Amino acid sequence: MLQYLEHVSFWRIIWIVGMCWFFVTQSASAKMSTLEFQDAAAEVMINALETQPKKSFLRQLYTRLLFVPVWVDASGMSPYAKELFAQIKGDATLDKHGKLYRDALALEAEAQTVGESLTDKLTLEFKISQIYKGYADYSIYGSINWGAFLARLWNIKTKDIHADWVTHKPKIDPVMVLEDTVLNGSFTKAFDKAIPTRYRYREFQQALAHYIQLQEQGGWQSVHFKGALKPGKHYAVIPAIRERLRITDDYRPCSEEHNSSSTLYDTCLKEAVIRFQARNGLAASGVIGKETKRVMNVSVADRILTLRLNLDRIKWLRDPPPGKHVWINIPAFMLYFEEDGKLLQQIKVIVGKPDHPTPIFSDTVEAIVLNPYWNIPKSIIQKEMIPKLLRNPYALKRKGIEIFTGWGADATPIDPASVNWAQYRYSNSVPFRFAQLPGRRNALGKIKFLFPNEFSVYMHDTPNKKLFKRNVRAFSHGCVRLSQPRELLKTFSTFEPNVDFEKSQKILKSKKKTYINLPQKIPVDITYLTAWIDHNGKLQFRNDIYHYDKMQLQAYRKW
Repeated sequence: MLQYLEHVSFWRIIWIVGMCWFFVTQSASAKMSTLEFQDAAAEVMINALETQPKKSFLRQLYTRLLFVPVWVDASGMSPYAKELFAQIKGDATLDKHGKLYRDALALEAEAQTVGESLTDKLTLEFKISQIYKGYADYSIYGSINWGAFLARLWNIKTKDIHADWVTHKPKIDPVMVLEDTVLNGSFTKAFDKAIPTRYRYREFQQALAHYIQLQEQGGWQSVHFKGALKPGKHYAVIPAIRERLRITDDYRPCSEEHNSSSTLYDTCLKEAVIRFQARNGLAASGVIGKETKRVMNVSVADRILTLRLNLDRIKWLRDPPPGKHVWINIPAFMLYFEEDGKLLQQIKVIVGKPDHPTPIFSDTVEAIVLNPYWNIPKSIIQKEMIPKLLRNPYALKRKGIEIFTGWGADATPIDPASVNWAQYRYSNSVPFRFAQLPGRRNALGKIKFLFPNEFSVYMHDTPNKKLFKRNVRAFSHGCVRLSQPRELLKTFSTFEPNVDFEKSQKILKSKKKTYINLPQKIPVDITYLTAWIDHNGKLQFRNDIYHYDKMQLQAYRKW
């Protein structure tokens, strides 16, 4: 239990409690009223905690609670303590073999036999507070060491990979939960308010509990075969695959006469395979190849880790306000347009390559640009444009890219052959603006959705539509390319008076740059979830394309 106690300082508190109680109770009766108990307890707790650092959990907690005990009362263990222990024991996501759970059970047993003395009761009070702190941290903050993870992101900058993840600390903390408990008389209800509701978090918790149950039942066996398995043929491994998919509820018998030992890859199993492939971001063809086999053979233990990790990520995401909301999930390569959590539209997207990852952050869509210019970033100029100019000074002309003397309104085009580009290949700055003119060749396509941010990331059209046929779509330099930008524009036109869809269609036929301000700012959240519950209530898994799962698990806390 020392993991959850403040070690030496905690036991000093217990000694002070005993000494204070000795002097307070020289003439006190054995039995006290609630008010008498609280007055005596407050005096002892004030003296016991005054030696604690001001930022220590116990001192902060009881200062905010005016030194009123929460977990014990005049008769022994309080109803709040009973609710806490019931909450811990009933939490299907908590590791029942972990130290936190085992210490909670041991402390509950100790609390059942607490003595009558104030010393015993306040010792128990402080012990339960420390167990509560551990459980509250687990539930509210999760197990990701964000400091260590962000340091790793910083370190990979040495490989010229600029990765960013902006977190949003939960608004409710453990002390606030207990304040709510005391004010409103229910620990269970107060704690429930601290659990996120966004991104179908509660359903996600149920999925984790289900997978833990599957693990306790033995999980699933790996399947082994060579080559690709196609419907309509017989394979010895088919019964094993059928059982593997049955365990995760992808396979459901199509008739009562179904023979589970049949080696025929029949239509019923094909439908199950397609469901499994779709849930895991694979090409849903029904053919069981190398990648489908690999995903089938991911162990239940690894899936549980993935579920825990993504639940903890949701805790640190922004809670979008009610109303319309754009959610982009990088590993899914999808954009979801929601209203009050309900799906209105979904669009395939292309995100940043692993060496140019799209940052994880939140912002608001403020404007739409029709026929945009593409002002090319310095990194792309140096890595991609200048090498081409060194080979051929006019190599960029056929792509409609002009080079200007600067960024001001009076900047003029230059002759690229007049510049010694070698001196800017690795320089700290490039004193020229590279801009691709509006048109069909423009890398931003015909439409750009702006949410001004420090990363210079936005959503935009693209002339290269064929990449959207790919299952894995990580091809950009960090921005989010849209497969259906006009359809998204049309959606904005249904609620935004400044967006006239018919008029916009005419503008898009020209090359005239047009800026449309949006009075109604739409929240946009770019996330990284490799597991989540979709809008149909189905559990989804995706590959860890940026290796963030691996990085976060390197310093993942065990409870």
